Amino acid sequence: MVIHTSQTGRILQRMKAIRIHNYGDGEALVYEDAPLPEPGPEDVRVRVHAAGVNPVDWKIREGYLSAMLPYPMPLTLGWDVSGVVEQVGANVSGVSIGDAVYSRPDIARNGAYAQYVVVRASEVAPKPGSLSHNEAAAVPLAALTAWQGLFDHAKLGKGERVLVHAGAGGVGSFAIQFAKWAGAHVIATASAANESLVRELGADEFVDYRSQRFEDVLENVDVVLDTIGGETQERSFSLLGDGARLFSVVGTPDADKLAAAGASGGMFMVQPSRDELGRIASLIDEGTVRVLIDSVFPLSEARAAHAKSQTGRARGKIVLEVVAE
Repeated sequence: MVIHTSQTGRILQRMKAIRIHNYGDGEALVYEDAPLPEPGPEDVRVRVHAAGVNPVDWKIREGYLSAMLPYPMPLTLGWDVSGVVEQVGANVSGVSIGDAVYSRPDIARNGAYAQYVVVRASEVAPKPGSLSHNEAAAVPLAALTAWQGLFDHAKLGKGERVLVHAGAGGVGSFAIQFAKWAGAHVIATASAANESLVRELGADEFVDYRSQRFEDVLENVDVVLDTIGGETQERSFSLLGDGARLFSVVGTPDADKLAAAGASGGMFMVQPSRDELGRIASLIDEGTVRVLIDSVFPLSEARAAHAKSQTGRARGKIVLEVVAE
């Protein structure tokens, strides 16, 4: 944090952040001074130690979601954070200065590619004690997406067959572990290079998407968690039977095709949840769930982190380190 003084003598506090001033490619990401955010009565200000990088970040940067999320500019990206509470709002209880926390903040607000971020107190949870901040920043958005897709939306039950697309990715790697913990039979698609990884995470069956068409080698499944969309989603309909569910984070499934199969489903957007982050932290700290880190970049190299994310080949999560560990 840098403190400047205006001509009137008022103290102006600034911080370093990655912001965009307009939609565009990676060059739109600017590492610069930005105003220190002030918490409201229900907020906490977190000293960011690390921020996770997710596909939604570069999709927002490129303007794909501008109709749904009309952000004012400049915008600070990044909605995965681990850090330490530095200030609390007047109405906040249950969170204290000095608490190590992690969060998936409200995506409609400025994000965590910065030295500080303001988050609603209701959206932060104690950081898993067994994780570093870099590891913890890799958890919230991906893990909550997997959890909410499997349990809140698809209502996955013990003994059911679940197909997880992109099992080596951020969401997929958590989904495999959560589904296995819940007693499901887990099938995962990934490249052959990641077969041993997804099996270690708990996959009972593996499909190499490059050499096999999953619909040709699999029988009916009860739940499909779709993180790819497009042709992959279309080909998944043939695996659905009566009572099956298909939920996607990237595209709305065709209602007529779902009905024809006797199935249900939809598209969903992950929501902040302190309670669910608490349950996930418990699974991590007891050793049931592990966190996969693909790579760590310093905050100033957000452009390189986005370029890596856009390849679609990250094995686990990409993280921006703000405070060196």
